[in-house]
Amino acid sequence: MPNIKVLIADDNSFIREGMKIILTTFEGFEVVATVQNGLEAVSYCERHEVDVALLDVRMPEMNGVEATRLIAERTAARPLILTTFDDDEYIRDAITYGAKGYLLKNNDPERICDAIRTVYHGHNVLQDSVLDKLKSEVPGGTRHPVIDKNLFTERELDIMALIAKGKTNKEISKQIFISEGTIANHITSILSKTGLTHRTQIAIYYLTGELT
Repeated sequence: MPNIKVLIADDNSFIREGMKIILTTFEGFEVVATVQNGLEAVSYCERHEVDVALLDVRMPEMNGVEATRLIAERTAARPLILTTFDDDEYIRDAITYGAKGYLLKNNDPERICDAIRTVYHGHNVLQDSVLDKLKSEVPGGTRHPVIDKNLFTERELDIMALIAKGKTNKEISKQIFISEGTIANHITSILSKTGLTHRTQIAIYYLTGELT
């Protein structure tokens, strides 16, 4: 299996080089570049093969959220936010623009590596504390979502609730006793009804009632 090609974008050279050292100690990763701002990240991803772009949020020249938008639009690289900032605006904008995950830097190296692998394999990652932050915006948490329930079937609402809890399709399948293929069909229907593009956006919509 080929190594996952990772770009690291962070304006702090200590973090940038430290993350490079960490990733190279784990099997299956190749750090193809380290850059200090979003503009350089976009430029590199446009000119080279990158599997996952690991992006800080606050950077000079171009921040990680804007870099996420351009990388998602122009390249095949999958953006993954790795930052110390969990501001609501950053989370929503990054996910809206195509970030495949939002992770905080206080995670241990194994968790960060797992997140990169998850994103590489086409799935999304949203840290529990980030989900909790979104839940706190809704009175009663997930018990009283403010979405328009009339848009969805009862089964779709069940699946959305479980997605909002961070469950995978396999976990949802075991819990509600339907096949993963049927769950995928329901998710496709939910995305079609809402105009959203991936399951992390479904989670945010279910928790907040806002289409990101």
